[in-house]
Amino acid sequence: MPDAKENSDVPEVEIVKPASAGNDGENRMVLARDILPDQLPIIPTGTRPFFPKMIAPVLIEDGPVKQAVARAVQSSSKYVGLALTRSKPEKEPGAPLRGKDVHRFGVVAEILRVNAPAPDAPMQVMLGVLERIKIEAFLQEEPVLIASVKVLRETEMAVNEELKAYSISILNTMKELIQLSPLFKEELNLFLSRANLNEPGRLADFSAAMTTATGEELQEILETLSIRARIEKSLILLKKELDITRIQSKINQQIEEKLSKQQREFFLREQLKAIKKELGLAKEGKESEIERFKERVGRLTLPEEAGDRIREELDKLSLMDSASPEFTVSRNYLDWLTSLPWGITTPDRFDIRTAGRVLNRDHYGLEDVKERILEFLSVGVLKGRVSGSILCFVGPPGVGKTSIGQSIAESIGRKFFRFSLGGMRDEAEIKGHRRTYIGAMPGKFIQALKTCRSANPMIMLDEVDKIGASFQGDPASALLELLDPAQNREFLDHYLDVRFDLSRVLFVCTANVLDTIPHALLDRMEVIKLPGYILEEKLKIAARYLIPKQLGESGLRAGQVKISKPALRALIDGYAREPGVRGLENHIKKIMRKAARKIVDDNAAVLKIEESALAGLLGRRLFPKEDPFQKPQPGVVTGLAWTSMGGDTLVIEAAIVESEKPGFKQTGQLGNVMVESSEIAYTFIRAFLNRDERARKLFEHNLVHLHVPAGATPKDGPSAGITMAAALYSLATGRPIRPHIAMTGELTLTGKVMPIGGVKEKTIAAKRAGVKHIVFPRENRQDFDELPAHIRRGLKTSFVACFDEVIAACFAKAQGSVFSRASESIRMRR
Repeated sequence: MPDAKENSDVPEVEIVKPASAGNDGENRMVLARDILPDQLPIIPTGTRPFFPKMIAPVLIEDGPVKQAVARAVQSSSKYVGLALTRSKPEKEPGAPLRGKDVHRFGVVAEILRVNAPAPDAPMQVMLGVLERIKIEAFLQEEPVLIASVKVLRETEMAVNEELKAYSISILNTMKELIQLSPLFKEELNLFLSRANLNEPGRLADFSAAMTTATGEELQEILETLSIRARIEKSLILLKKELDITRIQSKINQQIEEKLSKQQREFFLREQLKAIKKELGLAKEGKESEIERFKERVGRLTLPEEAGDRIREELDKLSLMDSASPEFTVSRNYLDWLTSLPWGITTPDRFDIRTAGRVLNRDHYGLEDVKERILEFLSVGVLKGRVSGSILCFVGPPGVGKTSIGQSIAESIGRKFFRFSLGGMRDEAEIKGHRRTYIGAMPGKFIQALKTCRSANPMIMLDEVDKIGASFQGDPASALLELLDPAQNREFLDHYLDVRFDLSRVLFVCTANVLDTIPHALLDRMEVIKLPGYILEEKLKIAARYLIPKQLGESGLRAGQVKISKPALRALIDGYAREPGVRGLENHIKKIMRKAARKIVDDNAAVLKIEESALAGLLGRRLFPKEDPFQKPQPGVVTGLAWTSMGGDTLVIEAAIVESEKPGFKQTGQLGNVMVESSEIAYTFIRAFLNRDERARKLFEHNLVHLHVPAGATPKDGPSAGITMAAALYSLATGRPIRPHIAMTGELTLTGKVMPIGGVKEKTIAAKRAGVKHIVFPRENRQDFDELPAHIRRGLKTSFVACFDEVIAACFAKAQGSVFSRASESIRMRR
């Protein structure tokens, strides 16, 4: 900040050295009006400094300072110094202020009036600020600050044109402030009436003091002794204040306009209510609510329990004050009770031909699923209503479980409501909350009935296999009552506390796997499996449904983008081998987006997508084009596996490593059951080839390593038993397996092949991967024969009961003695 020397480029300030009086050695100050003392007690000010020629009210709370002021009042010298505390004083919390904690420039003030307070109350002091001072040195710091000061008195000077212009600008700016903010209106008007252009220094001080500037900014004005520099800085602060005031005025005006509009609307509504009441056109809020509930009840067919409860609540509501909290609770309860479709149903449309047309229109393939649904509806035709069975569609994502449910609802003319159970952990989501809780609501099923406005909708419970449990309850257990046809006719929701008949509701569930569904819940369902689609089915689905749908969603006309059949086949084989069609639809959507961009850029009328363009549109193939069965090698065999996403193929590899410690090692994140199956296969093959000298030495002097890619994917189950045994047999004998062959089956320690599950999923996966020959356990023949003809078409199958039949089906005829002796050995053991 500028000091006296820096700002004394013109003779505007006279430094006055006060005289001392008295010869008694006490250094008393001469108390004349024009002569001020050179030693003053310093009162620190907290937020803003004071300026000369102003009245300053000060509130003093510090005890020692109050005592110093009291002594000054009683003495002949009634002067004190005021100095601004620095923004970050260098002191410990609670410690008294030191000299270094206050600014060196301040003002000297005369004590005009003191209100003597109670001992513990703050002292109110009225001060008349006289002149600027500069603190030369601190003579005392405790208990109060006493300093040696120089008085910086302004001298009268001739006002030039520049100072006059600054003064006029300040006066005009202050007039604008008066119009925008009435905060200092009276004080500003009084000052403006007495303002003199010949006192630019006083004008600068007063204008700065009227702003909301920070203490440090005002302290800079106080320390600026040059009148020209001071008035310029004051004008800048005043202009900033004017800008802030304008923004505040604009904000206040917007708020006032909004409030006045709301108040006007409120008054008009109140007047309208009063007019309607006088004319008898409207009733009180409570009466209208009760009348509305009674009107709803008149349209319903209520059971006795519900009717009694509604009448009881209406009587209770009529006696309540509308401002009571209980009134809102009772009104919400009545709103739910009277909004439910008591006795309201939609007529079922039992037309098997129509249902078949709807299912064939919306879905391709899935003939066994469609047949089961039509059987279900045929029973409804004979009974007169569809109830009793809970259907559960199980299959990997994207096979059409939800859309089949929508088609069923459309075919029988029922309203459809779907909600997901995935991640649900609170039992109250199923059976509702108790009304004692704030924000209580009925469960999802009662909400579904209110939404559908029908007592017999079709409700789909999606992702029933992903339902959870927590300390808040077990939703799966709550579903037991709901999905039991013998119990749900008297379903009791906790919120309603009135029984509702859900026996006419058609429930359909969907799941990806059955393992995570509680057995008691699964026992109430009729499971229909949707295993997935083969390549030929996906070709038809894409051509009939997916491509036309994505053309419309991309803003393209029919035929504007054409995907050739080879390109579509390559798209399915290279990018969308999953069992469902969701991934295929996403890739087609991506192609349509890029095609739309090309049509817009090139203004093309028709765009045809060929197989060669797929890499540029979708990136590299996700599934390799090379046939994994073209180059058979010893120790490598292809197996079939079932996953929650459908069927899949897996390659099992076996290798030998010369080692002093022979043994058997497995890798590939195998589960406990699969590890046991591999050990059974290893033990069996060693026993099976025990008579062969070469094979026996191979096992005795080498470590056998069996690996199942991919290593990051967990695997488990017994169905890879014969596959691992075949890999070990191929490794030991050096004979590769026949090409294009895959197998599945559980192997026992004596060489028997046990049946497995997931025949349909594994068959579809084999066909997707280009397998030509599948080896199944003999006991799975019936499962394979029940598959649709288009899935079985083009596949050669071998049904085996023991491992020597596996060898005969999978390996070329043996040229040496290994195969014959091994087969003879196994037959002798049986």
